[in-house]
Amino acid sequence: MKFALYGCLFLVAVAGSWQTGALQEAQQTRILALENAWNQAVMQKDAKAIAPLMDDELIYIDYDGTVMNKGQYLASLRAEATHFEHIQSESMQVQFFGSSAVVVGVYREQGTQHGKPYVRRERFVDTWVNRAGSWICVASESTLITH
Repeated sequence: MKFALYGCLFLVAVAGSWQTGALQEAQQTRILALENAWNQAVMQKDAKAIAPLMDDELIYIDYDGTVMNKGQYLASLRAEATHFEHIQSESMQVQFFGSSAVVVGVYREQGTQHGKPYVRRERFVDTWVNRAGSWICVASESTLITH
């Protein structure tokens, strides 16, 4: 009898673990899709597409140490001096902490700034919070990779 009870409890635990894993995998896929949508919107300088991805109290720290809020970040995207040719994130990993997630990855950007070509490679950390079933970025930081 005890063996059957323990067997049932084990199966419930395994099934619960599988459901949690599948749910977490689906959430990971969603967050990575939001990261990629953010990149595409940046390339097109589409602040309207990016705005809903970010919390109104966003803290954004650029690769040069500049700290911006949401409005300042969105305004920086519209700067006429920068033209993006290629943006891509790679090596992205998502780590969950309850209803929050941290994404760490590498961001590659190529374009022209003030008429001069540039290529930039940065490591980034984005913090996402799940609010009522929607993921929203509350903090983003990037560090220039110089080697």
